[in-house]
Amino acid sequence: MNETERLFNAVVVVCFIILQSDYHFEYTDCDVLGSRWRVAIPNKPETCTGLPDPVKGTHCTFSCNDGEFLDMRTQECQKCVAGTYSLGTGVAFDEWDTLPTGFISHGIMLDDSTWIPKGDYIASNTDECTSTLSYAVSLKKPGSVSFQYFYPDNHMFFEFYVQNDQCQSTESQSRWMKISESDWDYHYVQLSSGNNVLYWRTTGFSLAANTAKPVLLKNIAISGVSYTSECFHCKPGTYSDKPGAARCIPCSANSYSNKGATACQPCEADKYSGIGSGTCLQRLPCKTTDYFYTHTPCDSSGQTQLMYKWIEPKICSETVEGAVQLPASGEMMACPPCNPGFFSSNTSTCEPCPHGFYSNGTECSECPAGTEPVVGFEYKWWNKMPSNMKKLFVSYGGFVVTGWEVAGEYIYTTPSNQDSDYMMLTLTVPGYSLPHSLSEDNGRVQLSRITFVFETKCTADCKLYFLAGQNEWSNIVESWSGTMGKQSYSYLIKSNNTISFTWGFQRTGIFSTKNEYSSDYAKIYSVHLTNVIGGVASECRQCALAAVDSDSGCVPCPPGHYMLNGTGVCKSCPSNTIIRPEQPIGKQACIPCGPNTYSNEGRSACMSDCTLALHHEGEMLNYDFSPLANVTGFQSSPRFTSKGLQYFHHFSVALCGTENRALASCLENVTESKRDVKGYICQATVVPSEVRGQSVVSSQPFSIGESLIGVTTDFKFDDISSLDGNFPVESELPDVIFYYRSRETTQACKNGRSASIRLRCDPTVTLKNHVSLPSNCSEGTCDGCSFHFLWRSQYACPLCSERNIKEIVSACIQGIQRTTYVWQQPLRCTGGVSLPPQKISACVTLDFWLKCGVSIGTVAAILLITISCYFWKRTRKLQYKYSKLMMTAGDKECELPAADSCAIMEGEDAEDDLIYLSKKSFFTKIKSFSRERTSDGFDSVPLKSSAALEMEMN
Repeated sequence: MNETERLFNAVVVVCFIILQSDYHFEYTDCDVLGSRWRVAIPNKPETCTGLPDPVKGTHCTFSCNDGEFLDMRTQECQKCVAGTYSLGTGVAFDEWDTLPTGFISHGIMLDDSTWIPKGDYIASNTDECTSTLSYAVSLKKPGSVSFQYFYPDNHMFFEFYVQNDQCQSTESQSRWMKISESDWDYHYVQLSSGNNVLYWRTTGFSLAANTAKPVLLKNIAISGVSYTSECFHCKPGTYSDKPGAARCIPCSANSYSNKGATACQPCEADKYSGIGSGTCLQRLPCKTTDYFYTHTPCDSSGQTQLMYKWIEPKICSETVEGAVQLPASGEMMACPPCNPGFFSSNTSTCEPCPHGFYSNGTECSECPAGTEPVVGFEYKWWNKMPSNMKKLFVSYGGFVVTGWEVAGEYIYTTPSNQDSDYMMLTLTVPGYSLPHSLSEDNGRVQLSRITFVFETKCTADCKLYFLAGQNEWSNIVESWSGTMGKQSYSYLIKSNNTISFTWGFQRTGIFSTKNEYSSDYAKIYSVHLTNVIGGVASECRQCALAAVDSDSGCVPCPPGHYMLNGTGVCKSCPSNTIIRPEQPIGKQACIPCGPNTYSNEGRSACMSDCTLALHHEGEMLNYDFSPLANVTGFQSSPRFTSKGLQYFHHFSVALCGTENRALASCLENVTESKRDVKGYICQATVVPSEVRGQSVVSSQPFSIGESLIGVTTDFKFDDISSLDGNFPVESELPDVIFYYRSRETTQACKNGRSASIRLRCDPTVTLKNHVSLPSNCSEGTCDGCSFHFLWRSQYACPLCSERNIKEIVSACIQGIQRTTYVWQQPLRCTGGVSLPPQKISACVTLDFWLKCGVSIGTVAAILLITISCYFWKRTRKLQYKYSKLMMTAGDKECELPAADSCAIMEGEDAEDDLIYLSKKSFFTKIKSFSRERTSDGFDSVPLKSSAALEMEMN
């Protein structure tokens, strides 16, 4: 053998006949006709010959029935053997010790916000992050997916949808899961052929200290796969005892099975197990927390007995050392009376009184004439569970226990095997109806009210929930954490849709299979529900009669009327008052409206027409808040949870308006109930989100002010303080404050909530929603009960009047003068009177008056000169006469001449020449002119002697 032959032999792979275990069969992809081939695929890559030849396979639509598998060698369906199961054309996932192959879990916001396998089920995240569980499957023909889920908390969004190979998703309306109404719910969805991706997605919105309860999934089954070539072994804790099983059966309590079992094996005497358990656990010595007490129902002789029972299923042993024994039953004792409205029959059972009768729990009595029964349910004796109450227990460990148990004077939570179990007690009623004496038109009349007395004792983080709505898993109304002393709580019912009330108790919120806190309990001593349809009466009350006849039926008093106590006669309340919601008996039923408000037509509420007249510093200020009357929304500054989820407190306000005005509305869009709270002011918590195709998620709505109680400028009214220290005064104008109240009480707000809206004049603010919160209370409240807001707006200013107008007069220009009217600054008014138009008037300018003054002065000067000349000439004439007279008298010295007139006689010429006797100055002449006259009207002229005249002439 040469070198070439040896090299060839070294590299040649020796082929040999292989065994059937060295290969397996698979089908090729289907062609356009739906045909395929069966081919053999070696299990080892080096196998190259000896494989069976390809043969024509079954049609692509071929499938086996449930409980069968396709034998690829014969291409025929065979039944699964005992201990195994098959879905025929599908796959099932019922073991969740780890995440099965093909499933993907991821969180959008945080890596640890994922679905967590818990053995028999898988649990979602419990925080506010979004977590998605997905599975991709290729279906050869139309199929389906089904699964069981537990979805108890409406603070969690849970959606399931399918996306096909055309990227088309499930309809948005059908993808949102309903709140669970029982322990586990079943969901089924049909699938189209081709590629399908299944999505389970949750998002928590528990913004309070509470942690949202997780969503649980189990028993996911998918059908429509082309074929199943093998059967699946039953998981531990289940079995199938016959061939051809489509599913495995869980083992009963105190039994177990291994994987692929055909039967369950009983646990040993000193061990126990729950339903569907794969192992048995050692029984521990019994303790006092392993049993509970109850009262037996009354027997025919009217006797009851205190009895002790082991918690079921019993997981402790009373035979081992240190174990306690079950206490002996107590002595027989007389049964307590029946609950109010019931009576004891001959069979020692409590029966309801007929309609029109009442009872204190012993015997029924007919209501007297002129009265009506007060209908409802009042439970304060607990020897038997009432017929309209049921207990529901939710356990993640497969155990079913008693939950709530009657104990004579109260009903309480019994110990359980797991501290994280939920113990639910539900009361259901058909609806509510107001009595005849109360008018349904009165908006303030209480439809119904539930009041209960309770107590809790806890050593861990236990919590008692109170829920109200349409089913057991409705809206959480209130919750109490830790130990709570005996106390009462009331809840006002406003809708006939609220027909279910649930009390839920959990010893710890952390998942636990232990029972370290079994001694923690919740007790309910009494439950009282009013105005229930089909209820019973514990008393009768006076009512107004339809006629004077005492046998006539009860009717409500007319609006604005109260009933005189003990007479059944209605009398009108004073003007501007309303009737209190409770039974309107006595004049104290008339409640006066607050300042600057008036009663509506039905006398059921006080209102404001958005106008106000106010005396301030001797002036009358008129306001019109109509532009602010429309529903206005605003929100607080953003807040964040510990995981970084952003949320806001959204407020909706309807400040004032007529009776038919639009009300403020706060909607809860998390659950299907879509609870809508209406009133003057309400609040909801909103989270920006894109789930459900909504821009925000709104939850936890509640009313802040459902009735207007007054409008005033006082900082305190009706025990409500408006926190004027947080809103410092900025101008001389007073703030107008609207005060509101809400009757809804809570654990923290036992007297209900209140609100004050302070309107402040600010002409620079044109927006209608410029509302600010107190600086030291960023949520609008410091105590959670009293809310305060400052609303700045130009529409909060008083109406403008003439006193706000200033007149500006211009200079006279070319004979025209303009008068312009402007607002006084700073402007502190709005609306009201308008500015008058500019006024134009004729005027005279300054140069005109100057010319007139010069002209008049000139004329006066000329006139004065003329008069002076005139009198000067007269003076000269008089001098002439005088001199002439003196000359005549000169002939006879020392004798006076005969009297002669010194005046100008008629006929004398005023222009005769004068003889100047002496020269005199102008002022001297004026002086002589101004000499006094004698009493006879003539001028007094001193006469001189001739000698003196001569001397003067010389």
